[in-house]
This record gives sequence, C-alpha cells and structure tokens, in this order.
Amino acid sequence: MAGGLAARRGRGRRAAGRGRLAEINVTPFVDVMLVLLIVFMVTAPLLTVSIPIELPRTEAKQSAAETEPLSITVQANGTIYLQETVVTAEELLPRLRAISNEGYDRAIYIRGDENVNYGLMADVLARVSSGGFRKIQLVTDTRDGAPRAGGGG
Repeated sequence: MAGGLAARRGRGRRAAGRGRLAEINVTPFVDVMLVLLIVFMVTAPLLTVSIPIELPRTEAKQSAAETEPLSITVQANGTIYLQETVVTAEELLPRLRAISNEGYDRAIYIRGDENVNYGLMADVLARVSSGGFRKIQLVTDTRDGAPRAGGGG
C-alpha cells in the first residue's frame, strides 16, 4: 500500500508540473506591429519627394510600378535633379546609366514644374529616350490634387 501511495504522489507531482507551462501572450506584440505597419504605410509615400515643384494637372491615372523608379526633377529655374542630386543636362545620361546599372527596363519618372521651359523638358526627355531607357513616365497632379505618374514615351 505504501508503494501505491508513493506512486500516486509521484504522478501527482508530474501532473502538476505539466500544468505549469508558461505561455507567451503575443496579442500586445501583434497590436504594436500593426500600428507600426500602418504608420510606415502612411509616411512612406511622403518621404519619396523632397524637391518642391508645381506639377501640371491632368486626367491621367497612376500606373503600377514593379520596382523603385528613378526620379528626374526639372525645376522652373532650369535646375535638373537626378533623384536628389543636382546634375547638368550633359551629366544626366551617364549618371542615370550608373545608377540604373545598365537596367534599361527600370521605370524613370520625370517631374517638371508647370512653369519650366518647354525646350528644357524636351531636351531632358530626348536625352533619356536616346539613352535607351524605355519606361519613361511624366509625373503630373490629377485634378483632385494627388500626384500621379502618367503615360510617357
């Protein structure tokens, strides 16, 4: 009988030990991650453009981009930016090729101020197009005010 009592006590200890498994509550972690995801989704589009220009307004719809596009900005005073670096018209194509790693299928967004000289915009477009780049898009604002990438050459 004493052996039976000792056996029961042993089982009781093991059973009690099994019931004390610690579980991690991941609900607060998931909540924090979802809030961070939403914050980054809202702020990411605002961080892409830091050069202020007035874009012309059109009815064009935004096209979908598979990779991060390269950005060329032409200000009203004639200053040309490749991404966020000031370049001359002569430096534009060699630097564009260096950044794109000869990837001619990479999308290129050309943003021109609505008051920019038409000849300068045509020159920039011609240089990029003659350089072998095929996915050139002009960026405009739609009538409701949201910036869009429209069709280009």
